Amino acid sequence: MNKSKICLLMLFSVFASMASAGERDQTESFEIPAHVLKDKIRGGLLGQLLGNLNGLPHEMKYVDEPGSVEGYTPSLPEGARTDDDTDFEWVYIVAMQDEGKIFLPHERITELWTARINRAIWCSNLYARRLMDLGIDPPMTGSIVLNPWADFNISGQFLCETFALTAPGMPQTASKIGLHYTRVAIDDEPAQTTQLFCTMIALAFVVDDLEVLLDRGVEAIDPKSLQREIIADVRGWHQQYPDDWRQTRRLLKEKYTQADGGMRDRNGYELTTGSTVAALLYGEGDLPKTLEIAFNFGWDCDNSAATAGAIVGVMKGYRSFLAQEWQIVDRYRNTTREGMPNDETITSFADRLVELAERIVLDAGGERRWEQGSVEYQIKAESPANIRALESPKGRTAQLAKELGDEVRTGILNPKSDRERARAAYLAICLKTAPTFAAEHPEQWAAAVAALNEFQPLVQYLFSDRPLTPMHHDLKRRATAAGLVVKKQ
Repeated sequence: MNKSKICLLMLFSVFASMASAGERDQTESFEIPAHVLKDKIRGGLLGQLLGNLNGLPHEMKYVDEPGSVEGYTPSLPEGARTDDDTDFEWVYIVAMQDEGKIFLPHERITELWTARINRAIWCSNLYARRLMDLGIDPPMTGSIVLNPWADFNISGQFLCETFALTAPGMPQTASKIGLHYTRVAIDDEPAQTTQLFCTMIALAFVVDDLEVLLDRGVEAIDPKSLQREIIADVRGWHQQYPDDWRQTRRLLKEKYTQADGGMRDRNGYELTTGSTVAALLYGEGDLPKTLEIAFNFGWDCDNSAATAGAIVGVMKGYRSFLAQEWQIVDRYRNTTREGMPNDETITSFADRLVELAERIVLDAGGERRWEQGSVEYQIKAESPANIRALESPKGRTAQLAKELGDEVRTGILNPKSDRERARAAYLAICLKTAPTFAAEHPEQWAAAVAALNEFQPLVQYLFSDRPLTPMHHDLKRRATAAGLVVKKQ
């Protein structure tokens, strides 16, 4: 047995024996050869791309009933291309690498979106983009008080995997990086999915038992999170029906459907988290089987397939995929993101992650060593932990109202621009202070509402028929009362 396999077996025994975040010596470290690290990062990215792009033909196709995909073989005969399951992260990764910053400032994130993320965006991300036009920066663009998609949208999952590939064996670091970027468009329960899957991907570098990975992933979720119940249910149904994934899919749909199969379900974390966990369990570490089951579970299945593919890809590694002789062309074609490279490949994208991973490891106190003729990394191990807990919407509204009160008042009564006036009006509507301004300062409030009505892309999206959650209904009611209207084209 070679040194790489011995190291990873030892690592598995260490991580598999972790009982909880508080029961392990935080000074522990482990070694991983550089070539193994690169292989696993490349494998994770390729698995993610295969799940995403091979899943697109099945996206939103299977809602009432599961799919019937059989005999699936992974392939990218024309190479990979940009899609929102990977290209948001690509924009960030290139900037992180070029600018030497792991946590890009929030203002810089807005600049990147304004310059490079203007098409092929939907749902919570599109709403966040409209808020940026109004002068609202992250993470407020992902606040559940300001963005009616933010409390359920799945981008907490599909925008996190690539970041976790840069934090091998470091689940808390992976979650912190992931949250910094996913919270541009989400918070609340979707932020728990970020921590769940970042933790699982980070630990997949050193743990190859899916049950153990799920145990560790759950440790990263707030104890009050519904996702603990979802995961426990799926695991229980898998035990009850180990050879019949359709029964698990039926039970998942029956218990966790929120909107009769509408956008709230197809774009919500409940069914997608459950589908991802089920695909991993029934797939048993086999990539084609895992992705096929993810496709058949349906809903926004390219998302669940991408996440499951990333986890299995890290566990198996890039070279094991190449050995299958699947038709994979090494290309990552830019079809969506302005100002980004047009000559990227899958491996060059992955190697950006390798470079960032080395920096993250060293910044955390790890080392890069030359051992017996090859490079290896000594990495400071981390236990899973919940980094961002759940908060009540009522408490969040009160907190934001306190933080932004003076700013909103100035924007309405003494603005420097129409944009500032419009921004203040939107914040007042969301923070439930609009009636006070309307009563005490009717002329200034009317001017602020008029300015906000000029931002029609945001107004139109606010008044659209989706997602129609209770929070969205309430926000639309308050916006209507304030005088917002959709103008006829």
